[in-house]
Amino acid sequence: MAVPVRAYLSIGEVLSKLRAEFSDITISKIRFLESEGLIEPQRTPSGYRKFTNSDLERLRFVLLAQRDQYLPLRVIKENLDALDRGLTPATGGGVATPRLISQDGALTSATFADEQDLRLTRAELISASEISDDQLTELESYGLISIRGRHYDADALSIAKTVVAISTFGIGARHLRAFKTAADREIGLVEQITTPIRSQKGSEAKAKADEVERELAALSIRLHASLVRAGLHRSK
Repeated sequence: MAVPVRAYLSIGEVLSKLRAEFSDITISKIRFLESEGLIEPQRTPSGYRKFTNSDLERLRFVLLAQRDQYLPLRVIKENLDALDRGLTPATGGGVATPRLISQDGALTSATFADEQDLRLTRAELISASEISDDQLTELESYGLISIRGRHYDADALSIAKTVVAISTFGIGARHLRAFKTAADREIGLVEQITTPIRSQKGSEAKAKADEVERELAALSIRLHASLVRAGLHRSK
């Protein structure tokens, strides 16, 4: 009978995997980096550290930054935070920027934290989208962009970039409230269909509701674009 493979590594196994690349690595150093908050392995009920492959790659990133770039731990921690939020770390005092983002604002690559959403500070959003602070404030006042907790997400970035592009035609945020109203109505319609699915028992209910939501959203966008195109053709 095959022995199942563990989904985690012990601190000794992590040490063995890194020692060929980093000859000065020790268990004490790994514990020190954990105490400084650069890695956060989980613990077994008995208190032993459990390292995932993501923890291992994060530790390798820290060690490379120390050895090859001579970066202090404070800067390495800032860079890790940027990576965790889907950004390319800032260099030379600049602002961290989104990385591997498609045109619709969706993430195309995972960071150290699996399925981590893009999270931007206000300065990072302004820098990435080239929107002005006044424009962003106006969009927020009309509810077109909202902050989630302390950060803006990939949707906020996509909206900001689109608004910047459309503003070159003389269309301001106040003109875009109709888009928000229409979107809210479409959201309500989709939720009427997905809410009963989400209320069902079983582990598959959420996955099914998410899939229906994605499909209806795509169809809604297609219908909206077709109606606008048809209306413009009729007006010619």
